[in-house]
Amino acid sequence: MPTTPSPPESRSTVRTLLRLWPYVRPVRARLFTAAFIAIVASCIGLVIPLVLKWMVDGPIADRDPAGVWLGALYLLLLGLAEALLFGFRRWLVARPLSHVEAEMRAGLYRHLQRLPVAFHDRWPSGQLLSRATTDLMLLRMFLAFPLTFLLVNGVTILVGVIIMLLQDWTLGLVILVPAVPVMVTCVVFEKRYSGAARLAQDQVGDLTTVVEEGVLGIRIIKGFGRHRSQARAFRELSEKLRGTELHKARLLATILGVIVTLPELAIGAALVLGAVRVADGSLSAGTLVAFLSTALALRWPVDSIGFLLAMSQEAATATERYFEVMDAEPESSPAAGSSTAPAAGSRAAGAARVGAAAPRSAERRVHPPGESRSPALTGGRPHPPTPTPGSARAGGPPSPERHDCPRDSEDGLVFHGVTFRYPDAPSDTAPVLDRVDLHIRPGESLALVGATGSGKTTLTALVPRLHEVTEGRITLNGTDITEMSREELRSRVAVAFEEPTLFSAGVGENVLMGGGDGEEDLNRALAVAQADFAHALPQGTDTQVGEQGLSLSGGQRQRLALARAVVGRPDFLVLDDPLSALDVHTEAAVEAALRRVLADTTALIVAHRPSTVLLADRVALLSGGRITAVGTHHELLRDNPEYAHLMSGAPAGNQEDDER
Repeated sequence: MPTTPSPPESRSTVRTLLRLWPYVRPVRARLFTAAFIAIVASCIGLVIPLVLKWMVDGPIADRDPAGVWLGALYLLLLGLAEALLFGFRRWLVARPLSHVEAEMRAGLYRHLQRLPVAFHDRWPSGQLLSRATTDLMLLRMFLAFPLTFLLVNGVTILVGVIIMLLQDWTLGLVILVPAVPVMVTCVVFEKRYSGAARLAQDQVGDLTTVVEEGVLGIRIIKGFGRHRSQARAFRELSEKLRGTELHKARLLATILGVIVTLPELAIGAALVLGAVRVADGSLSAGTLVAFLSTALALRWPVDSIGFLLAMSQEAATATERYFEVMDAEPESSPAAGSSTAPAAGSRAAGAARVGAAAPRSAERRVHPPGESRSPALTGGRPHPPTPTPGSARAGGPPSPERHDCPRDSEDGLVFHGVTFRYPDAPSDTAPVLDRVDLHIRPGESLALVGATGSGKTTLTALVPRLHEVTEGRITLNGTDITEMSREELRSRVAVAFEEPTLFSAGVGENVLMGGGDGEEDLNRALAVAQADFAHALPQGTDTQVGEQGLSLSGGQRQRLALARAVVGRPDFLVLDDPLSALDVHTEAAVEAALRRVLADTTALIVAHRPSTVLLADRVALLSGGRITAVGTHHELLRDNPEYAHLMSGAPAGNQEDDER
């Protein structure tokens, strides 16, 4: 069941709606002009009763047909002027307000991209979707109609009451009697309707979440025959929303009943009193006609108060919901004085900015002195079985205290005492990662192995700063990643996640999201990931893969995600179990191609199977949130029982990694 984030401390409706001013300011000239035109048009409508008074007391009383036709012409011209001015007002506001809505929607989407992953973990997607669609539509409608007509109708009522008092103050006072109870009703209505409007819009967000999950998870629903339970859950939420909407309707009916009934009674009383006075000759028939025509002309401005207030409350609630997201803190920027320059268009340029401390090439691999190499361990690839002091040694278990060898070098990817706890985790719980020390040398590949829930995926997410470390630091070639702009960091670090997410775009567009300069890089990446099937699709690499790539198989999606990670020739590569969905033969082909890529890249690979582990030079064992052993695959098999158990094919070692 989706959960709605708690609303912030409530503000007054006016204060809330004033937050829209920065968005409205660029189009304020048109809005003010439109409001002025609407006021003029409404006041023209109040001139019509005065023309009627002239006609009744003049041409009609004098039996002057020509005067009656002239009065009719005046009424026609006034009606046309009123209609044209209202139409012109509508034309003035339509284009700028659609622009305001589009800008607010674009701003919300940009801000969502900058918010940390922890924010998206907490918020149901349907709540965000409803804020970007339904709420912004309500705001556009408010700016186009209620905002203007609350002002226009207020001025119209004021001018109309002045006209009626000038015509006859006694009848005017009779008309004003309902003013106090109507205002009290409006105040009570505003408070009650505000809560109902907020609840309804949150329930719309929950309903949107259920619909989205039902569509995206349709295979699970059908596969397990859960369509009835899903339909029942949807129906329950729909009934709750229906109940809230009916509560809103009852509140609106109550205020409309008061606002409509009391003025009607006052008009009726004025009619009776006026007729008596016309009969005794103390009031002219024309004055009574003009008075009643003015009172009737004010019926719509008065009757509309109820639903204008309702729309204003819904707009205030929509504004609150919009700014709940916009007020969320985005990912922090680098510290003052640090490098904030974005990537220069290629990952090679990003490497040059760091300096020449760690040159690499396909022909040159960096290994500590004295390491032997055993092609048998990596299928013909050089492999260092004997790390320098501090890592695993033959004849004894690896030390849990020193795993960042050699300690005198900062080159490569280094974790310095990294501790991580999720922001929403209780303070008395153990951290997911606890003082992790690890060094991946330039050009080296390191496999990260651990039981389910040990924190492997969380550790990999810290490298591109999808989460921020709680304590400690991570460096790339000696530079703290928090001192880099995220653009620079993510131009140098490529990630292939365990869940291969694709977008509703072409195959080529999905792959080139990882970088690269065109067709040549695309074809190279597809070859590395053994994703040449893309060329055989109906439109080749331009074929649309559909929402989340569900038109492809799981293995095909995973290969495209891997191609996306390697297409930009990254300096640092983070792979989260990249081969889990592949068959044995495809896995072997991908591994062979990956070895060529890894020969020129510093890589951290989350692995669950020996075949994936053998892609790496060394292996690190993560247990209980800490690195407890580092060595080669064969050394850890021999010396570490926990590692041997994980690699033995026991059920505990084959489960999918679930970090939380």
